[in-house]
Amino acid sequence: MSLNGKVALITGSTSGIGLGVARALAGAGADIMLNGFGEAGSIETLRAELAAEFGVRVGYNAADVSKPAQIAAMVAETATSLGSVDIMVNNAGIQFVANIEDFPADRWDQIIAINLSAVFHGMKAVIP
Repeated sequence: MSLNGKVALITGSTSGIGLGVARALAGAGADIMLNGFGEAGSIETLRAELAAEFGVRVGYNAADVSKPAQIAAMVAETATSLGSVDIMVNNAGIQFVANIEDFPADRWDQIIAINLSAVFHGMKAVIP
């Protein structure tokens, strides 16, 4: 299947499963917007390597997906810099493990913001 001319935004794509998804979509011809945390130099190297390996445009946005305004700005930047957002993969996720009585409330709120609310805010920004 060819994705030539399509643009994919993948959250949490600077490593792990998200990077694997980005590589697969780039391999099918999609231009890619990476998102995730990491050291700036390493991410720039990754971005450049993907662009060279697959011959697609690859951008990067450091949006914190626990922040709805940053998600909306990332979607807008993707559309502006790459031309559209045809595919969105809500991959970003975190985990913290503890007994409930020891589980910090701020960690719970962060997990809900990234693993659940970010998906909603991403879709809300992309669908229109």
